[in-house]
Amino acid sequence: MDNAIATTQHAAQVQELEAEHEHVFVPQHRHHFETEEQQREAGSFGMWLFLLTEIMFFGGMFFAYLLYRNWYYDAFVPASNTLNIGMGAANTAILITSGFFMALGVWAAEVRKRKMLVWMLVLTTVFGLAFLGVKYFEYKEKYELHHIPGASFDISAFVNPPIDAKTGRPGQNPIPPDMAQKTQIFFFLYFAMTGMHALHMIIGIVLLVWLIWRANRGEFSAGYVAPIENFGLYWHFVDIVWLFLFPLLYLINRHPLAH
Repeated sequence: MDNAIATTQHAAQVQELEAEHEHVFVPQHRHHFETEEQQREAGSFGMWLFLLTEIMFFGGMFFAYLLYRNWYYDAFVPASNTLNIGMGAANTAILITSGFFMALGVWAAEVRKRKMLVWMLVLTTVFGLAFLGVKYFEYKEKYELHHIPGASFDISAFVNPPIDAKTGRPGQNPIPPDMAQKTQIFFFLYFAMTGMHALHMIIGIVLLVWLIWRANRGEFSAGYVAPIENFGLYWHFVDIVWLFLFPLLYLINRHPLAH
């Protein structure tokens, strides 16, 4: 009888110790969450909800682009063919690489490799800056060609296309001046869509610098990885948006026009 009572008491003590261990709060734990796991799930749900609103935001711009492209097809095709496909392809490769390093960073946080996490975040930042650098030169090219919508917009390249040195013929078919004016709509949407994407990149890079500072302090080396995971979702979303922008803006109808 005494042994049975002792066994019962020991089991109760073990359960109490397990319960105490279960509720040991990490410094990042917020008081309104019962457990760290609940806090992590709430944060993940909030990030997915935010990304849903971002999908609707970019989806509206994608719809506007497709609608206007259907209305002014003859203007959108030559305008899109002026984009630098080499720079666009380079930025695609850069973003895919940055997404790879970000995925490795999430893994490093989960297995508690502090130095690897810091390096992966640094490399993600470097490739993010490289993307913006390429985009700067692409915008600079549009500025020099006077293809920024507004009073100084130049339609001469569409009304009287320059002669291709190799073929001795215009690089594309000329279009009437009234239709050439519609190319401004393409460039307006181009700058709006790629500019908003670049803004998301800038915000992401600022957050990366903040995460690098925290990771270097070891804040994500003791099992608290929610900020890294949630930021990884954000960064991959930015990557995916570009994977839609690149073919939509650069690749559709990318072929020599018939003469």
